[in-house]
Amino acid sequence: MDRGANREHGAVTAANPGETHLLSTTIGDTGPDNKSVIVPYLRERVPEFRRLDRLRQQGWENPAGDRFFQAQRSNADNIGDQQSSQFHFGLMQRIAAELHNAADGCFTTVTKPGAILDVCAAPGGFLAAAMALNDPDLRVRACTLPFSQGGYKVLLPHENNDAVNINYCDVTMLAEDFGVKIEEIPASHPDHNKFMPRQFTIDEQYDIAICDGHVLRTQERASYREKRESIRLQNGSFVLALEHLRPGGTFIALLHKIEMWRIACLLQTMSRFSDVRVYKPKCGHAKRSSFYMIAKDVQSHSSEAKEAIKTWKNIWYVATFGTDQELYQAIRDSGPSAEELLADFGPQLITLGRPVWLTQAKALAKAPFIKKKK
Repeated sequence: MDRGANREHGAVTAANPGETHLLSTTIGDTGPDNKSVIVPYLRERVPEFRRLDRLRQQGWENPAGDRFFQAQRSNADNIGDQQSSQFHFGLMQRIAAELHNAADGCFTTVTKPGAILDVCAAPGGFLAAAMALNDPDLRVRACTLPFSQGGYKVLLPHENNDAVNINYCDVTMLAEDFGVKIEEIPASHPDHNKFMPRQFTIDEQYDIAICDGHVLRTQERASYREKRESIRLQNGSFVLALEHLRPGGTFIALLHKIEMWRIACLLQTMSRFSDVRVYKPKCGHAKRSSFYMIAKDVQSHSSEAKEAIKTWKNIWYVATFGTDQELYQAIRDSGPSAEELLADFGPQLITLGRPVWLTQAKALAKAPFIKKKK
């Protein structure tokens, strides 16, 4: 499918809520040929990945592993009470400290007093850490899902700080910021009344952009979004972050499974116009597949960056207005085949992924649901 074809060849059409069969975990989260190409490639070359792969298999085969991660998901869904919210707020500050130390000061702005954008900010731990590390006049822009819609509470002190601007909104619905005019959206679309006009000015720029949000199971959504929401959230968030990042700035993003085709393609893309490194915090993500991408010296106005923004806008568009078949094709068209990816980026992927896989393997080996060798 031609990128952007939906906009070039016709009006916006409403998504079909009934089409979900193509967007399985394999397509939406893993990508084409991942299990048959990328995983064998890594098993053959990377002892750390081979060990992690065996441990994951043990966890999948043990019902106790399901119960462990289900409990973690339940805790994440229920941080509305004050004690849980405070713990999460503190945890995010500790993670920020780890990232800052591991990546040569990634939370320090490149200009003074500086400006930071956090696309999915609540409870605000990352911003609290960044504000402590920078000029007192640091300008902060944050977007976060309202608590009334299933979002987390914002604990960052900001009521009397004019430099902190918090937008309570669903960032996946910022249609005009993603290039879609409100008046072009058909009344038949399930979310017709939820799309928002432009929230960011075209020339609005930040030194640091943070995208560490995840899909919240506590949010009520139209049925068509259920298997598409992670795609819509990631691509929409990345558009906002990169389009409003100052050249030379820092881009910090929470990702999952560095060995997934879609994530490996993203790292390859970012490496074309920035200094990419990755880090798995030990205080909060050790057993899970999540990790952080830290891209520094991002050349956000380069032709490669503009092409990435165009691609992400198109995937958000198709995930929001297209059919499952169109989304399946848009995702496949967004990057090279698995074989081409590995031929061009395989060694770099191994270099980036090795410490991530090692950290997770060490943590999983100590997990209560992993059988210990006698």
